[in-house]
Amino acid sequence: MKRLNFRAPLLIGGATTSRAHTAVKIAPNYDHGVVYVTDASRAVGVAGALMSDERRPAYLAEVGADYGRIREEHAKGRERNPRIDLSAARANALSLDWKNYTPPAPSFIGVRAFRDYDLGVLARHIDWTPFFASWDLAGRYPRILEDDIVGEAARGLFADAQKLLADVIANKRLTAHGVAGFWPANAVGDDIELYADEARESPIAVLHGLRQQIAKREAGAPNFCLSDFVAPKDSGKRDYVGAFAVTAGVGEEALAASFDRANDNYSGIMAKALADRLAEAFAEHLHARVRRELWGYAKDEAISAEEMIAEKYQGVRPAPGYPAQPDHTEKATLFRLLNAGENAEMALTESYAMTPPASVSGLYFSHPQSLYFGVGNIAKDQVEDYARRKKTPVAEVERWLSPILGYDA
Repeated sequence: MKRLNFRAPLLIGGATTSRAHTAVKIAPNYDHGVVYVTDASRAVGVAGALMSDERRPAYLAEVGADYGRIREEHAKGRERNPRIDLSAARANALSLDWKNYTPPAPSFIGVRAFRDYDLGVLARHIDWTPFFASWDLAGRYPRILEDDIVGEAARGLFADAQKLLADVIANKRLTAHGVAGFWPANAVGDDIELYADEARESPIAVLHGLRQQIAKREAGAPNFCLSDFVAPKDSGKRDYVGAFAVTAGVGEEALAASFDRANDNYSGIMAKALADRLAEAFAEHLHARVRRELWGYAKDEAISAEEMIAEKYQGVRPAPGYPAQPDHTEKATLFRLLNAGENAEMALTESYAMTPPASVSGLYFSHPQSLYFGVGNIAKDQVEDYARRKKTPVAEVERWLSPILGYDA
């Protein structure tokens, strides 16, 4: 755009982008405004500000100042949090007591599809706080409905959402599909091997992991990798890993288009926002079924909806492209194992974004000490090691991991 003398602002979004990456790597290279947009529901508000001659200068100045602060923090972070080499990080891996722990076995091995899932059930699990955030209304649900500043707007928005949600459920204007699977698994270094059956003869897939390389200040704090939560192959323990892919977006584009044809952009955006919330609710609900029933390692779990949203339960469901495994290309392995296209009508774009857009996928780990963490910036020694393990050129790995590279590639 710079070479061709473009003067239009640039909006950045999608699976492989982030606010920090936009601020550090993209914005300094274009002079006419760069804005990171978290999701499609916020694009209209951003575009409106950029198209307004009155609002654009102040808006871009505010974004520019924000990105400047991010760049400063990024630079300070490199100084405050020096990285250690990969061998040292591995030597400081999380050490679990596998000798005195027996990993729980799931109720089945392989995949199970959940077609045409009841939207009414999913609606009861919606976390409404991110819904309001997508409309730039800050506050936690339900307190936001009584907020002195945004309460009136929040109540109106919530009423409209409830009306459309009831219509979507009653008339099946959206369809939800999902698939979950479990496989025998063992860790081999920073990777996890998955096997077809209990013979565990040769892996049918390998989940490649990335390890934290930040020098830990706290005594005893480990450098985490997802493989730490799975029994090592040489431990003799039979462990398991699960995976899932869910969508509530089948029919989403047609529904939004019907509103667009009626020049009702508001309802079109609302439909997409609700589809996103239903997909996230599906992921949360299915994880609860996994813990209590399908894997069954927490059969007696009794937690409230608020505790579930706060993730106060045993086990985690990290997703490729998120902090614990920032590599979006790992989704390809997950989708192949789950046969997500046939079982859930889901696919990956060339940039590894999921379609339909209202979709969620990830892995299941059951160990009581498994937790969410961020890999953070990594050094070139890990990138080269990771490329070797994935049998992928270093330059390609650097492209996909560019937001977390701790060096200039």
